[in-house]
Amino acid sequence: MKKYDVIIIGAGPAGIITGVTAKKENPDKNILMVREEEKGLVPCGIPYIFHSLNSVDKNVMGPKPFIDLGGDVITDLIVNVDIENKTVKAKSGDKFSFEKLVFATGSRYVEATFIPGYELKNVFYIKKSYNYITNLFNELKDKKNIVVVGGGFIGAEVAEQLALHADKKVSLIESEEYCFSKAFSNELSEIATESLNKTKVNVQTSTLVEKVLGENGVVSGVQLNNKNIISADAIIFAVGYKPNSELAATAGLKTNKVNAIIVDNYGRTSENNIFAVGDCSQTLGFLTGRCDNIMLASTATAEARVLGYNLFGVKIKNSFTGTIGIFSTEINGLSMAAAGLNEKNTLSSNIDFITATFSDFDKHPGTLEGTLPLTTKLYVSPSDGSILGGEIWGGKSSGEIINIIGFAIQKGLTVYELISLQIGTHPLLTSAPTKPVIIKAAEVAISKIRDCKK
Repeated sequence: MKKYDVIIIGAGPAGIITGVTAKKENPDKNILMVREEEKGLVPCGIPYIFHSLNSVDKNVMGPKPFIDLGGDVITDLIVNVDIENKTVKAKSGDKFSFEKLVFATGSRYVEATFIPGYELKNVFYIKKSYNYITNLFNELKDKKNIVVVGGGFIGAEVAEQLALHADKKVSLIESEEYCFSKAFSNELSEIATESLNKTKVNVQTSTLVEKVLGENGVVSGVQLNNKNIISADAIIFAVGYKPNSELAATAGLKTNKVNAIIVDNYGRTSENNIFAVGDCSQTLGFLTGRCDNIMLASTATAEARVLGYNLFGVKIKNSFTGTIGIFSTEINGLSMAAAGLNEKNTLSSNIDFITATFSDFDKHPGTLEGTLPLTTKLYVSPSDGSILGGEIWGGKSSGEIINIIGFAIQKGLTVYELISLQIGTHPLLTSAPTKPVIIKAAEVAISKIRDCKK
C-alpha cells in the first residue's frame, strides 16, 4: 500500500488548484489526486456546450498543471475513508495511506424526486460529468421540444443556448416571479427575465411543474400547476445542487444543516489533518457569519489557494472572514453581475442599508459604435458608508467591474474611499473618466447618507 503525504479526493476546480498550489509550495511532498473520470469539464462552461461551443471537448478541464509539477493522478472512485488508520479504499480495490487528506468532492445535482414522472426516460440533469454531458449532448441533437425546469443561472443559460438552434422549441419553467431570483435583487431579476424573454425561449415564471407526462415510459410533456400541458421530447431539470459530502459524513466528519462539511477559515475539518474545500465544504456569509450555500468555481478556487499554501502550517493569512458570493452571467447580449448583499438576502438578517444607482455608457463618448448602457447599483451601510453589496448590468465590462465591487466589500472599503479610487480609462474600454459608474454611484450614496443624518 503506497503512502502519500497528501491525498486529494476530487479533480474539479477546488481539487486542481489545491494540488497545484500545494505542490508548488511543497515540491518535496508526494501528492495524489483521485478523479472519477478521465476527463473533467469547466463547470460554468457546460451551458455553452449546447450551442456556442457546439462541442463537449472544447470545454474540457484537467489536472495537467498538477501532473507537470510532479503530482500523481489516478482515475478511480474512493468508496471508503478510514480516518483512524489514515487510509482510503478505491472501487478498484486499491488502498492508499495518507498523512493529510483533502475532500474536494464538489456538489451533486438535486434529483427531482418530488415531481411525479421524474424517473421517465429522457428526463435529464446538468451533471458535472464529462461522460454524462457527452451523452446528453448527443441525445438532444434530435430533440425538437425541450422543457428546462429551473430559472437559475444554469437553467436559463442552457435554455438560451438550446433555443439558438433553429429546429428546437425551448420552454423554461420557473417557480419564482423572476429568473435568477436567488442571486439578484428583484430589480435585476426582472431585467434578466425580460432579456431572456427577448430570445426564442418560452419563459413561464410563477409556474410549477406538477408532473412529468409520459407514454410507454418515455417523456411526452409536462403538466403545469395551471393545468396547461407543454409537449416535450426531453426534460432538463436544473433545480439546484447540494454538497457531495456523503463519503466524508460516513467517515465521521461533521456537516452543517445543508450537509456541507464543517471547516474553519483554513479548510480544516473536525479531524486533525483532514481538510475540505469547494462546494462540499461549509461557507459562511461575510456579514452575518451564518451558514451559507454558495457554490461557485471562483469561490472554490479562492478557498483552494488558501488551503494549498497552508496545508503544512499556516503561511499565508486568510484575508476573508466570510464568503461574499460574486455572480455574473450574460443573457441575449446583456451582461449582469452581483456581489454581496441586496434587498432579498438582507431581509432575514435585518441589515440596514441604502441603495445608490448611476447609469452611463461602457465606452466614451457614447456615440462610439458598439457602446452599451452600463448601470451600477451599490448597497451601502448608512452608518459608516461601508459597501455591503453591488449589482451592475449592461456591457461586458460588468464582469470585471463586479470584481472591483467584490474586492471593496472584502476589504471593508467605504463610499468615501471609493470616490478617491484611482482608475485608468480608455474610450474603447471604459466609461468616461468624468463619470465612472462606480465612483458616481458612490457620490450618490454619500448624498443619501447626508440626507439621512439631517
